[in-house]
Formats: sequence, C-alpha cells, structure tokens
Amino acid sequence: MRTTLTLDDDVAALLRSAQTRKKATFKSLVNEAIRDYLTRKGRPPKARKRYRVRPVSVGPSLVGNLDCVSEVLAIAEGEAYK
Repeated sequence: MRTTLTLDDDVAALLRSAQTRKKATFKSLVNEAIRDYLTRKGRPPKARKRYRVRPVSVGPSLVGNLDCVSEVLAIAEGEAYK
C-alpha cells in the first residue's frame, strides 16, 4: 500500500538516527515502528493481582454501640461534648 505520511520533526529525526544506526531503509523502519506499536497496543492489558484487605479482630468495642455517634461522644468526652 502506498500512502503519504506527515511526520513531526522530532519523529523524523528519531527515524533518521535509527536509519543510520541500523543501516535499514526508511520504509522498513516506519513499518517496523508501526507494526510494533499496533501489536503491543492490540493486546489486552496484563491482569493485575487483586489487592485484598485482611480483616483484623480488635475485640469488642469499649464504648458499646458505635452506631449512635452522640452516645459515643457522651461516653468519650462527657455530656458537655456539645
């Protein structure tokens, strides 16, 4: 397939330096770079290891029921907590 590419200056410079370093044609370097990018991006991302939080028993509550915040504050700070 024949097409026209417009490359940014920095990309063209990178390709030119790779061309002299590898002694390859410009066409083969562009094809290799595009092929590498597309095959790498086409793969699904690696599955990450699940993070698990392990529960720790801290024993019974020292203030009783923790559902009622006003009761807990009354016990912890006295009745003048307001």
